[in-house]
Amino acid sequence: MNPLAALPVLRWLIRDTFRQSINAGVFWLMLALILACVVLCLTVSVVDAPDSSGHLDLGFGAVQLSLAPGRGVAVRTLEGYLAGWIADGAGLLLTLMWTASILPSFLDEGTSSVLLVKPIPRWILLLGKCLGAITFVLVQDTLFLGGTWLALGISTGIWDITYLCCLPLLLLHFIVFFSFSAMLATATRSTTACVFGSILFWLLSWATNLGRHAFLALPELQAAAADLGHGVELAYWILPKPLDCHLILTGILQIDSPLSRVFNAQPLTEHGAWQPAASLLASSLCAVLLMALAAYDFATAEY
Repeated sequence: MNPLAALPVLRWLIRDTFRQSINAGVFWLMLALILACVVLCLTVSVVDAPDSSGHLDLGFGAVQLSLAPGRGVAVRTLEGYLAGWIADGAGLLLTLMWTASILPSFLDEGTSSVLLVKPIPRWILLLGKCLGAITFVLVQDTLFLGGTWLALGISTGIWDITYLCCLPLLLLHFIVFFSFSAMLATATRSTTACVFGSILFWLLSWATNLGRHAFLALPELQAAAADLGHGVELAYWILPKPLDCHLILTGILQIDSPLSRVFNAQPLTEHGAWQPAASLLASSLCAVLLMALAAYDFATAEY
């Protein structure tokens, strides 16, 4: 069929996903959480001290955090927590739990049968619904990063444009795990399976990524790594790599975090095991494969 003929359908599916998020109250819930973070960032102040005992105040001094000296470093460290733990941690899990219901409801016979009578390939219908979920997350991530960046700039006078460069990485991280949820949706048509399955897959990927780096970065575990052979390495390259995503994000911001201190790039580089570009490419290929499996399952399903 003419690809241009599918564009109105894709636009409708994307709009329908946003309508679904608004009717379910998810859009407003996410927006409220974003506004809360923005307001919190407006209360931030950085106190420098000659003896390097400076600190960062939240809530107009209600909470005091001891961070690295220097206004720029302190603000960037806070940005690392916002992007690396709130957006890429809690935010990812929240969006996975909500988007887990999008495809099962769409694939229900009563809903999908109306669209299936149209002369449009099924994979395009699935693509449109997935694009709706991805666009929803893109909007939410953009509002979060843009709003907190603007608030921190106003409250501290530090306008760190590097913070906004985290957006593509956050979106890619979501797409990788959403693709697994999409595969479960076409296979089971169950929202429960998608919610728990995608979270368990996320935990499994974290454990594999963490275990592989621990074997290589911590000397006391290197002997055990030899006994495990190539199994851990194979699993590492097959599965998504959420820890790598976190380390790349902290590397972009040039900050330290608890995980980056333990699994810093130097020991991994010495083993030839730290390849950020290859890691992101492998995770992207994993997402493509999972989405292809979901599209094939949907295309061959009987309605």
